[in-house]
Formats: sequence, structure tokens, C-alpha cells
Amino acid sequence: MAQNQKYDTLQSHHTYEIGEVVVTGTRNATDIRHLSQTVSVIDRPKIDNAMQPSLLPVLTEQVPGLFVTSRGIMGYGVSNGAAGGISLRGLSGGNARLMVMIDGHPQYAGIFGHPISDAYQSFLAERVEVLRGPASVLYGSNAMGGVINIVTRKMQQDGVSTNLHTGYGSYNTLETELTNRIRKGRFSSILSGSYNRTDGHRPDMGFEQYGGYAKLSYEITDRWSLRGDVNVTHFNASYPGPANAPLLDGDQRITRGVTSLALENRYEKSSGAITFFYNWGNHWINDGYTPSEGEGPQDDRFLSHDNMMGVSLYQSTRFFKGNRITLGIDWFRYGGRAWNEYVSGENVGTTSKLVDKHENELAGYVDLRQDIGSWLTFNAGFRADHHSRVGTEWVPQAGVAFHLSRTIELKVSASKGFRYPILREMYMFPPQNPDLQPESMWNYELAFSQRLMDGRLTYGINLFYIDGKNLIMTLPNPNGSGMLNQNSGEIKNTGVEVQADFRINRWWSVEGNYSYLHMKNPIIAAPKHKLHTGVYFSHGRWNVSTGLQYIAGLYTQTDPVSTEEFVLWNLRALFQVSRQLSIWARGENLLAQQYEINAGYPMPRATIMAGFNINF
Repeated sequence: MAQNQKYDTLQSHHTYEIGEVVVTGTRNATDIRHLSQTVSVIDRPKIDNAMQPSLLPVLTEQVPGLFVTSRGIMGYGVSNGAAGGISLRGLSGGNARLMVMIDGHPQYAGIFGHPISDAYQSFLAERVEVLRGPASVLYGSNAMGGVINIVTRKMQQDGVSTNLHTGYGSYNTLETELTNRIRKGRFSSILSGSYNRTDGHRPDMGFEQYGGYAKLSYEITDRWSLRGDVNVTHFNASYPGPANAPLLDGDQRITRGVTSLALENRYEKSSGAITFFYNWGNHWINDGYTPSEGEGPQDDRFLSHDNMMGVSLYQSTRFFKGNRITLGIDWFRYGGRAWNEYVSGENVGTTSKLVDKHENELAGYVDLRQDIGSWLTFNAGFRADHHSRVGTEWVPQAGVAFHLSRTIELKVSASKGFRYPILREMYMFPPQNPDLQPESMWNYELAFSQRLMDGRLTYGINLFYIDGKNLIMTLPNPNGSGMLNQNSGEIKNTGVEVQADFRINRWWSVEGNYSYLHMKNPIIAAPKHKLHTGVYFSHGRWNVSTGLQYIAGLYTQTDPVSTEEFVLWNLRALFQVSRQLSIWARGENLLAQQYEINAGYPMPRATIMAGFNINF
């Protein structure tokens, strides 16, 4: 797992001394300087400082090129009117082109293939590692555009720690979290629970969420350890429809769960693990109706049960100095069933099946890293991935990292990403097409970073070019009437990403990141310009931060074209009353900007939350 060390990267404003160790760009713990791909790291202090119950707003601020849609003060929902769409360099998780993982295990709905954004809560994470660019060699389909890996929390030293976080604010919004961590000898555990709710800033926009997480770990010997965890999230959400056509009875009841079991080994020259994971979800959805358009209540309700299970085996070995080879095998089985249940009308009491299907993937991969002297690291990888219906996909990648001095890094990489068509695209709802083929893309990247003033100032710049083909689009059926999903799209995105940190003194630090994205074909929820600047102050009992987020060229719809431009000002403060008690407050959109991210869903003006933390 990633280690808590002082950073030699751009992701923190703390002291820079030695390289940070990450696990997302490679299966084994690796100094981030030796990777040819770009990994952004958001550590626990930054997550705590953001004071957010959801991880995704934190990632939007901290990771250049990453953007998450929103529709209200809390909650993303699913289905019609949903937000929580994650895009990275113009590639969307809503289209299964971006993977979210928890401790390296994929977290997407078995039928729909997309992440469930309301499941990614802050209490889970010790840190979040975001690999910007394809990660299909290690993680297969859905990691086409990158991965977000949530590394779960654990107790580092013997003892017991319990924390209660609670807050209340605008629109009758409540957030609570209780976490207990224990470490005693070879045993450690973490138990967390949360309850969040809001009335929302519009009528019929309530949201209520329950979450629970438990992880147990035991070090069998100095070399072998066993861990297991379970995470369950349930939320009730209402969506009011677009402002110009209000919706009634748009309600959702969603439950998502995940469990995993891992046996890990750590030797001087070799490390690895075998892990089993199982994800599942139950969805109940009433699509509601629009009285202004003469509609009446829906006769049916959408229900689905999806699941995904997998086994992952890998072993990483160092054969000689500067060498590391990782061999791995993955097996996934995913799918589920979906149906409509009629609660009124002439078909009351009956159901109609939409889909009932599972598919499998079996893959093997090799990842090679070789240091050449002290000035260069060569990275290469290859994956052979076989799908039970589509066939076999071959996935290569390669890159080099030049260590030009102790403070300068230059990286060049070329990597392929792909995704298999998801069950919804092939089998559910017109325009489904069971003959769809995989999407694929190449990402070419050049990255430069430098550390100055004994690590107090760091900056970096990334240039990338994405060339994708066979993207699945809905177009007129060439062999009949209506519309049909087809492998007819392409993507050619270019962009620049800049990130910098400056630690002014012991108390003050500033940071910023900016991304520019040029898209040949406009994509919803992928802004052309995205800028965030933050100022941090920590002294004595006070911890204060403020930041500005600037978004421009954000497409909320493409037919007809509609774009947004806005500036958000956020302010957060915490005062440590005693060792056990602190009080906090945060204000968001304090400039009271009027803007939309999802077309037809105006965002709330200025909002305020305040509360307290108790540690015992």
C-alpha cells in the first residue's frame, strides 16, 4: 500500500524530501518518480481539510483534467437527471471509460458499467491515487481513460482512536460520520458509519444516505498478512426534473455493497497478493412524470440487481538491482438482471424482463520496470484480455522516466486503453446492439516536473494527445428504421495540465492547478478550461483554507449547444478547542454564482455548513 512519507511530487504542500510511494501505476509499492505515467495523490490531510462527506468534490479541486458533475448541495443519484458523472481528459466514467477502484478492485455497476458516485465517501480513504491516462494493462476494460483508486484507511500505530464528525447547514442539510480505529500488535481494524441528508435547494430534491464500512487486518507472520472488508451504502434520492419542466415522483432507492478478502505477502525481493472481491447493487427507480406536459403517474417501476465478482493474483519480483517484473492474472464475472414491475394500469401485478445476463473476462499481464543507472527508468507492460463474447484484446504500453537531476524529472509515455461494450449498450432498451466491438484509444504524453528552493516550490506540466476509435455512438440504423448503437465514433483530444505548490513558511502555503482541453468533438461535462487556486494557513489552534475554482467552456448540452462559465469561491476553517474537540465551518459558492452543470438543473447559490469533531 502507499506509505506516509514526505513527498517528492506535486501533490502536497508539505516538506519534500524523498519520493512518494504509490500502488496505482503498478501493483507493487513504487516510488512515483520511477513511473512513466502521471499519478496525482490526495492524502488524508487534504481530505480532512476539504470537510466534504463525498470524495468527488475534493478530486475536482485537486486533480487537473478531472471534473465531476453536480446538481445540488448533496447527492448525485442515478438514472434520469443524475449527476456524479466523472470525466478525465474528456473521457467519461458514465460511459465506462474511467474506472473507480477501492484498494485496486473495480467498482462499477454490473449492468450499466459506470461508477456509482454516491458510494465514494470520505471516511473510506487514507488517500486517493488518480492515474491520469490509460491503465488497461493492469486493470483491463473501463480503465481506458484512467483510474481513481481509493486506498482505505488503517491504524499505523498501536492504540485506539475514535472520531465523531457532524455538521448542519443550508437547506436542512445534515452530515455525520463516526469512525473507530484499533491496532494491537498484529491485529488492526476500522469501523465507520455515516448518515447524511438534505432537503435540497429545490422542491422534490431530497437526499438521504446511510453508509457503513468495516475492515479487519491480521499480520500472520512478518511476511504474510490477511485482510477483509465490507462497505455498504444505501441512499434515497428524489430528482425534480429540469427547472422549466418540473417532475413529480422521480424517486430512487439504491443499495450498493462491496466486500473483499486478500492474502498478501511481502519479501525483500518479492511481493504479491491473491484477492477475491464481490460487488452488488439493488436499484428501485420511479421515473416520475411531468404534469406540465400532460403526463400522469408511471404505471411501472424499474428494478435491477447487478453483481460483479473477481479474483486477482499477482506477484512482483526483483531479479537484480534496479529491476522489477510483475506477473498477474485477473478473472471477472459481471452482469445481472433488470425488469419493469407494473404497479397500476392494465398490466398491474405483472413484470417485463429487460435483461438477464452475465459475461466473463480472463486476462494475464506482465509489467516491467528497469532502472538504467541513476538517470533513467524504463517501463513497459502488456496485457492479453479475453472476453466471453467479444474475443481477445491485446494491450501494450511503454514509457521512460529521465531523472535529469535530484530535482528534475522528464517522462515520456505511450499507452493503449480499451473498454468492452457494456450490457446496457448491447442488450437493454432500443437502440441496443449485441454485435458491438470494443472501443480503443492511444494516449501519448510528455511530462516535466521540477523541485526548487529545497522542495518548498514544486511545479510540473503535462502535454497529452488522445487518439481514439470505434467509440460507441447512437446513430440511424443503416439496415432498418430507428436508431442503433454503433462503433462509429472517434476522439482526438489534446491538452495541457499544470500543477504547482509553494510552501511560503511554516504557516502559509499556496497551490494551484490548471488544465486546458481541446476536443475535436465537444463532450458534455468536460470543461475546456479548469483552474483551481488555494491558500492554506495553519498555526496554533487554527487551520484555515480558501480557494477559487474557475470553469469555462463547459458543455452542458451539445444539441443545441449550451456552455457555462463560472467562478466558485470556497472558504473553510477549523478551530481546535482542545485535544478532543474542534469546531469547523465551510462556505461554498460564496460569490453566489448562478450556473448549471447539468442542463436544466440550476446549482444552489451560497451555502454554509458548520459543526464539530470529537476525538477520543
